[in-house]
Amino acid sequence: MSQASITERSTGQLQLAGVLDYSTGPQLREQGARLIASSSAARLSLDCNAVEKSSSVGLALLLAFMRDARKAGRELTISGLPDDMREIAQVSGLLELLPLQS
Repeated sequence: MSQASITERSTGQLQLAGVLDYSTGPQLREQGARLIASSSAARLSLDCNAVEKSSSVGLALLLAFMRDARKAGRELTISGLPDDMREIAQVSGLLELLPLQS
């Protein structure tokens, strides 16, 4: 079974790590939604540097976290997007929708 996590390292600083696939997606989806809803920060930053490998599930998670943040009235930025996730987003025409931090 794959290992993955989403944690809040400090207020507003979320980190996504591990292998993002069909076995880890549902749990990450629930955990991320809870973290975003309960955060006291107006601006959230999601660091993806620790993502080891991702299927299209990773991109689906990012889109879901964006919706969660918008619903909670928070701004979300994404940093450290791995090449495999960037390629999936590019091919699917979603790259320009992601709030990527330079």
